Amino acid sequence: MTETTDTEMDAESSGRTIETPTIAVTGAAGYIGSRVVVEFQEAYPDWEIIAIDNQYRGQVDSIGDIDIEHVDIRNRDRLEDALAGANVVCHLAAISGVDDCEENQDLAYEVNVTGTNNVAWFCRKTGAALAFPFSMAVLGDPEEFPITADQPRDPLNWYGRTKLLGERAIETFAGRAFPAHLFLKSNLYGEHEVDGTTVGKPTVINFFVNRALAGETLTVYEPGTQARNFVHVKDVARVYVRSAERLLEQLERRETGTETFEVASGEDMSVMEVAEIVREVAREERGIEVDVELVENPRSAETMVEEFGVDISAAHETLGWNTRESVGGAVRRLLRREA
Repeated sequence: MTETTDTEMDAESSGRTIETPTIAVTGAAGYIGSRVVVEFQEAYPDWEIIAIDNQYRGQVDSIGDIDIEHVDIRNRDRLEDALAGANVVCHLAAISGVDDCEENQDLAYEVNVTGTNNVAWFCRKTGAALAFPFSMAVLGDPEEFPITADQPRDPLNWYGRTKLLGERAIETFAGRAFPAHLFLKSNLYGEHEVDGTTVGKPTVINFFVNRALAGETLTVYEPGTQARNFVHVKDVARVYVRSAERLLEQLERRETGTETFEVASGEDMSVMEVAEIVREVAREERGIEVDVELVENPRSAETMVEEFGVDISAAHETLGWNTRESVGGAVRRLLRREA
């Protein structure tokens, strides 16, 4: 983080006390974004929330008393009008997932790269702070463990490449202009509820649970020993509240530049181990017997490491963030259909 008292832009939102913050969330109708809005509503009900989404993968239209405005981040003029007045932007809109990005490469570039540039440019012009997640996919096959955000970037797929370009753009735009937090995020899982609507995503754990509920075989891509770090969507959403608290303080101190935090849990396990957990809990909770089967891996550009520990000390020490959820507990709730 670079500190300065002479920002390149005389931003209205910088260098003064912000009595009632305005927080903008892009991708607010999605898996993470909708939960982020809920967390802000619960933690700071007096704060103003701007929620936008183009509904490409949206799952809700409103959250509490907040209507989600239909805005595409690729449209810079429309985006800047919608974000006007924001002190902090949590930029969560993205084409996420390896398969979606491979199948829709132009769209992934336009949203993850051009759209992110548009958001960062808004922050540079106005001085609004920015929180942005990128993915472990930017690292490719990590060289050392535990993983830290300062490790070399060597993405193996188009998703990782587009998120890396977004990361670099924000680092460039933020210099001497606004404070930004970048989050190196591990693999999400779990569901949550928004006004009675269950919001989820076919991440590997959710996928296994749904197959178990249907009595179907849990298919694990070979070799099965490939490890991942798993973090619950609710835990990830809470980090944005901690981030916004710090970003507002940094705005008041006229700090600019980027800080990077790892967002993960202490649970790194192989995909086969996850499948075995789901199989065991399905038997205990629902009396369902399912098989686990190794199948050919269709993903040639998949990280194949057998450990995936992540150092989350920076998020703990600087943001005061800790995980609360566990894979076993979440799988049990999912099989009970409790978000």
